[in-house]
Amino acid sequence: MKPFDYIRCESVEAACAALDTYPGDARILAGGTDLLLELRRPGMPVPGAIVDISSVHSLRGIALLHGMVRIGPLATHAEIARSALLRRQAEFLATAAGDIGSPQIRNRGTIGGNIMNAAACADSVPPLVALGARLTLRSTQGDRVIGIAGFFEKPYKTFARGNEVLTSISFSPPPPAARTAFVKLGRRNALSIARLSVAVMLVQDQKGTISEARIVPGAAFPVWKRVPEAESMLLGERPSVPLFSAAGKKVSDIMVGVTGRRWSTEYKEPVLSVLVRRALETCCTQ
Repeated sequence: MKPFDYIRCESVEAACAALDTYPGDARILAGGTDLLLELRRPGMPVPGAIVDISSVHSLRGIALLHGMVRIGPLATHAEIARSALLRRQAEFLATAAGDIGSPQIRNRGTIGGNIMNAAACADSVPPLVALGARLTLRSTQGDRVIGIAGFFEKPYKTFARGNEVLTSISFSPPPPAARTAFVKLGRRNALSIARLSVAVMLVQDQKGTISEARIVPGAAFPVWKRVPEAESMLLGERPSVPLFSAAGKKVSDIMVGVTGRRWSTEYKEPVLSVLVRRALETCCTQ
């Protein structure tokens, strides 16, 4: 591996200044669970500098501020999984974080890194898209806010600029009647990367009719997105197995329409349909 400069920062401002010093040739180190593996991979380009933000305390924490849930990008997956606030306000995000990797990875890896790495299998992203989360990025030119649904260009590529630091993930708490679910399928029951996942949020009125639905698959599309064609099928209806099965089939059909048929489609098409149905059913049995 060729040499690189290592810059340990104690503030967001220092990190932004360091990124300006190495335009387009610096990488940010938070938990390091993805970056360090990438640097060891043969043939991968080595940056001119590693900017370590792990000591920036203002980037930590999970709190309800001014009616918004705010998560610092250095919050670890373990902290998110055990957060009482997130268990109340966005249980499927806490569930997703608890499914990531091993205890060692959950205690070291960060939600900010999971977002910025932009791997199609990232477990935290589908719930955040369903929540309509907004990301705040800072550079020496100031702050920029972007919705997470429009943040990803393609797998492993975001619309973040090379001199920006992710400083906050925030979202409005779902309504009290909302129920959520996160379902993930991997090659084994633990220590597994998601082959497919789905995050679902449902709201029912006092009569039991579905008034709001959000469905976000993971590892299904080139970038994460809600599936309004399936969501609209649920609105104004009462929960039922045939309804949820039809919605799952619609999600699979949309996936195939976007990605085309490939070697994995024979497996993914029926499995995604079932995962969506199971997630919807989970929302109605809590």
